[in-house]
Amino acid sequence: MLKKPRTVMLIDMQSFYASVEKAKVPKYKNEPLVVAGDPSRRSGIILAACPIAKSFGVETGEVLWQALQKCPEAVVVQPHMQEYIEVSSHITQIVESFTDLVECYSIDEMFADLTNSMHLFADNAVDMAKQIQQKIYNETGIYARAGIGENKILSKLCCDMIAKKIDGGVYYLRKDELSNFIWKQPIRKMWGIGSRMEKHLYKMGIITIGDLANTPLSKLRKKWGVNGEVIWRVANGLDDSPVTLTTHNQQREIGNGMTLPRDYSEARDIEVVLLDISTEVCRRARQKGYHGSVVSVGISGADFDIRTGFHRQMKLPDPTNITQEVFAIAKRLFYQNWNGLPVRRVGVSLSDLSDSNTYQISIFENSKEHLRAVDRVMDEIKDRFGEISILRASSLTSAGQAMDRAAKIGGHYR
Repeated sequence: MLKKPRTVMLIDMQSFYASVEKAKVPKYKNEPLVVAGDPSRRSGIILAACPIAKSFGVETGEVLWQALQKCPEAVVVQPHMQEYIEVSSHITQIVESFTDLVECYSIDEMFADLTNSMHLFADNAVDMAKQIQQKIYNETGIYARAGIGENKILSKLCCDMIAKKIDGGVYYLRKDELSNFIWKQPIRKMWGIGSRMEKHLYKMGIITIGDLANTPLSKLRKKWGVNGEVIWRVANGLDDSPVTLTTHNQQREIGNGMTLPRDYSEARDIEVVLLDISTEVCRRARQKGYHGSVVSVGISGADFDIRTGFHRQMKLPDPTNITQEVFAIAKRLFYQNWNGLPVRRVGVSLSDLSDSNTYQISIFENSKEHLRAVDRVMDEIKDRFGEISILRASSLTSAGQAMDRAAKIGGHYR
């Protein structure tokens, strides 16, 4: 019996954060709107720009003042992360009303396998995608684009390189059309290729996606191992992975970082931030049932023109999610590597994660159990009364950031 060919859709929300803001405030409909952080706290980065703002050359990721030079009349809106999460959840529910196989890829992208439900709604995948697109627009005011193919790779390439560029925003890419639509594109436009990989590929004479697709696999495997095969398979539209609800459930790392509201030059002030972030990282690890064996610290210097700072990590003999243990390692890494120059960004992460229900107990040391009990009590108080219901005294100093961060989601105000 022949296996039924799959039909997979990648649906993407156009300028998602900006679109949510425009849907909420109709008077912004024809205005060049950007969503950006708070410039007074040096977090004024463009998180999203509507198509009108983009027509002036505004780009996601650039600093706000540069964007305003390109488009002085831009409407600047600070992010409302809780709203974006709620709208994203609503959109997911809409797509789930058409198929039970929906895999969230990011807050504004999701894969959907239409193979076994398409016959209930439409004669073909494009018509079904248009129904989904229309329902999303009717209920949220958000314009969605959809790329369709026989697997996740093809649907992603189709969405990024075709559906986003055409009127209607929906296209079905067949595998035999790769050479017509995808292979002529510059290699940097391919999913998974960053600037560093682009430079390596250029040195090999690989300029387009088609060049990569037609490079002998053995040559790529010899240079990059399994990663070489991954990018070759993407270029050739090969992907056997299913659309599942649990693909992104397993975390590899739990971390947090923040851009400081001012340059921090005193070590004791930076220690306060390290403790605040370590507390948050360990609390999240405990909530998710993980502990980690690797603690990493990243520090960025205050000079934007000359890149300074470091990123270092330490492997622990036993995994942990105890706040004081992680903070002690983070502090040690900081003092071992800090050059004494002002700091503008601090990050801490916990990786090499494993199940926190299993850990080594020493009969010669009970201090860890005491520290676990302290963390447990603090977690219970925060769960019941809120994140800032109990804080360490250092968090209340001028250097502390715990209270400000408690008002945010993903580093942005709710």
